[in-house]
Amino acid sequence: MHTRSKLAVLASAVMVSGWLVASAAPAGATSTAMAGPCGSGYNRVGVYAIPKSGPRTGTLEVYYNSGTGKNCALAYGYGSTAGKKTYKSVTIGVSSGTQADHDYGQFAQYAGPVYTSARNKCINVSGWIGKTHRDLTKVHCG
Repeated sequence: MHTRSKLAVLASAVMVSGWLVASAAPAGATSTAMAGPCGSGYNRVGVYAIPKSGPRTGTLEVYYNSGTGKNCALAYGYGSTAGKKTYKSVTIGVSSGTQADHDYGQFAQYAGPVYTSARNKCINVSGWIGKTHRDLTKVHCG
């Protein structure tokens, strides 16, 4: 084996072993989760087909951040509406309130995210994909 080849093999071995050491984590270590569509600290608490029955055109997702007490929602296209510019809309608000956050338009992927502060309250959420929709009232009470 030539000296140059030996050096190349040695360099490769060092890089691979360095990668293995860098990628190994202690048994008790926790990983930092990547931020989801609503931002960091949000956990998905609900996934709903749009519409409730019949051919599915979309998905309504609801998230909650226990640190901030905020809920978040998005409406995604599904099947023929996924990745295709179609009317998509999502609304979220506290059930006992009159204010709601809303996003709508001709989107390829999804409408949202939209947010509401709802610690210890129920929320109303709705999603539209094309001409079909899904409405949820007084859900995710906490």
